[in-house]
Parts: sequence; C-alpha cells; structure tokens
Amino acid sequence: MAYFQVEGGHRLHGEITPQGAKNEALQILCATLLPPRRVVVHNVPRILDVMQLIDLLRAMGVEVEQLADDTYAFCAREIDLDYLLTEDYRRRCARLRGSVMLIGPLLARFGVGYVPKPGGDKIGRRRLDTHFIGFQKLGAEFDFDTGTNFFSVSGKNLKGCYMLLDEASVTGTANIVMAAVLAKGRTTIYNAACEPYVQQLCRMLNRMGALISGIASNLLVIDGVESLHGVKELHGTEHTLLPDMIEVGSFIGMAAMTRSRITIKDVSFENLGIIPAQFARMGIEFEQRGDDIYIPRHEHYEIESFIDGSIMNIAD
Repeated sequence: MAYFQVEGGHRLHGEITPQGAKNEALQILCATLLPPRRVVVHNVPRILDVMQLIDLLRAMGVEVEQLADDTYAFCAREIDLDYLLTEDYRRRCARLRGSVMLIGPLLARFGVGYVPKPGGDKIGRRRLDTHFIGFQKLGAEFDFDTGTNFFSVSGKNLKGCYMLLDEASVTGTANIVMAAVLAKGRTTIYNAACEPYVQQLCRMLNRMGALISGIASNLLVIDGVESLHGVKELHGTEHTLLPDMIEVGSFIGMAAMTRSRITIKDVSFENLGIIPAQFARMGIEFEQRGDDIYIPRHEHYEIESFIDGSIMNIAD
C-alpha cells in the first residue's frame, strides 16, 4: 500500500510550476472525437484520469501519438461504435467521471452515445441531469437502464434551440456545446458556465470551424456547421491547456501555511479570476512577476472583515 510520510516544521523555498489543468484536459480530449482529422494538444498532465481517458480513446479507435512528454496528437478518423457496447468499454468508463463528456461529441458526429454511470472522485453529489436534459432539448432520445446503470442517447438530426440550464454546470455546458456545434440551426444556452476551461474549449472548437459566440459570458450562441476539421500537419492549429488553477491555489495556501517564500511559475494570471484577490483578503501578500506569482515569507496574516465588521467567509 502506497503512503506519504510528511515531516513537519520545515519552511519551503524555490520555484514550482503547475501542471496542465485536469478538468480542461478531460473536456478537450473528448472534443478530439468531433473532427475526423488530427488534433494536437499541449501541456497534457500525466495523471491517472487523463491517462485513462487517453487509453479509452485509443480503445475506441482514435489514433493517438505521443509527440513529447506533455504533447499528444489525436485523430478520430474512424470510431468503433460496436466497442461502445462492450464490457471493456463499460469497465473503463465506469471508473472515470469525465467519460460522460464522450456523449456530446459522439451524439453530434455519429448520432449515438453510450456511457455507464461514471465513477471517479467522490466530491459531493454530482448530478448528470443537466447534460441529458440539454441533449433532449436538441432532439435526442434518452434512456437510462437502472439495472445496468447505463446511459444511452440517440439522435441523427439534432436541431438547435433555446435552453436555460437548470445549473451552470461546467461539464454539462461543455457536453451540450460539443453536441450543438454540429446541430442544425442556432442553439442558445443561457445560464451557461463561463469558467476559463469552458472558454478554452469553445475557442478550440471555433479554430476547428465551429461558430460559437458569447464566449466568457453565461449566454452562448452556437450556429451549427456541417463538420469540423482538425489540422493537416503537426504545426497547424493546436491547443495548449491552461495551468491547473486548483494547483496554483494549493501552492499559494501551502506557502502561507508553512510561512515560506516560493515562486509559482507560468500561472496564466489573467485566467485565475478572483483566486489571487481572495488570498489577498486573507492577508497573503504576493507579487505578480510577468506570468509568475512570487509569495514572500510571512510571519503573520491580517484577515479582512466585511464592511459591516462581520467575519469574512469565502465560498469555493
């Protein structure tokens, strides 16, 4: 059994670079199913969920080539749709929560999508209703087998529509967007998630020929196209994943807790949103140095109060 042994009482120093964002990687890798051409993705984090998804795509028939330690090329020229009904597919999907985002691109391109109830991490109760209600609004038929916990959707002629999402789900928004880019007509998604990872997905889809407007807002408008394309050569339109903002926040907190002096490299500061400001409200001073964050050693912290003097609380 593996374990971590931690010896406390030591201050930290030096530089650390966050890896690529897992949550963005899962969306982007699923989106490589949409075009029948090559898609190159950089800054891919080599963590279990991502590696499992890459292996799953390979098993589905996607041509996968590792070009560098953190760079992969994907080409979904042909997909083995029969494999989606096999026990191996069910087993692989069931242990990976991000596998639910395979349905959107499969539905859009092939008219069918299957996935078992996903597993993965167990952080709270994560509903999938938003995903499937969105697919139904686009004209797909939905079925859930309670005996096997298997979801299936089908719809050869998806049509654009207006929809108001019941929650601003990041994965739900991403899944519906991937389905809608090949639907006929215009799809308007209100109460869409607008986190940086959704923005990244939409921009990559637009580079492949999709027509998505309203990016970075909670109102997305998608005009369906006949097909998407990847890149012809290695040095064509490619995609680079953002650094993982959860790691960036963790490193800031780590420096604060151990009263250490560290530099966090290549954080994509403009995409960190309110993360730096919220840490500043807790008395953690830092300097932005280009795209790096330098955190000096602190001996004490002074936490802000709300304007009325009440104790500040922060929701993630």
